[in-house]
Amino acid sequence: MPLASTVRPIRSGRSSRIRPSRRAVGAALAAVLAIGLSACAPDPVNDSFLSGDNPGYVAADGAIVEIPVAERGEPVTDFGGLTEDGEDFSSSDLAGKVTVINFWYAGCAPCRLEAEDLESVWQEHGGDDVAFLGINTRDQADTAKAFSAEFGVTYPSLIDVDTAEAKLAFASSVPIQATPTTLVLDKQGRVAARIIGPIDGTSILSTLVKDALAEDS
Repeated sequence: MPLASTVRPIRSGRSSRIRPSRRAVGAALAAVLAIGLSACAPDPVNDSFLSGDNPGYVAADGAIVEIPVAERGEPVTDFGGLTEDGEDFSSSDLAGKVTVINFWYAGCAPCRLEAEDLESVWQEHGGDDVAFLGINTRDQADTAKAFSAEFGVTYPSLIDVDTAEAKLAFASSVPIQATPTTLVLDKQGRVAARIIGPIDGTSILSTLVKDALAEDS
């Protein structure tokens, strides 16, 4: 069931749209780079993105939406494949857990910028009740493994480039039209929240995870 128009954007002291223009995107990501990546070697993909070239990035409006329980679609429970380490994965492994799903690929500059924040939220919440899964939509396993090693990502990613099985599984409820896109699934496997575009630090995603954990099973 598609997301209804009644889904409610998360609001803080500012607009629910975290990046209303390319100029705002560039300013925000430049600040992230200056603080979080100052000790790293120059990254030509990031540099091109910040200069406005946007290689390998499907632009979006940066909307953050939390979906009320009564308005969620059917559980997304039927997908699987191999991880970047060649291990079998089935969506049944996520049963009963709040799950963060991140759609990404290595050539996507915002995916690089958000990798550390995603890992931080995983380190904060990951365990028996919370799972993280990357879904790599374009790369083969070796490229995905190299990305994880470079950016310190420790949760698994499903290699979806050949079958698009995972992407198709979510298409009926949340068409993945931008990369990166991050989803929070509730304990029943329903999409409880989505972030289109890179996550803005750790606080919003951490709050979405906590909200899903607090819900009744």
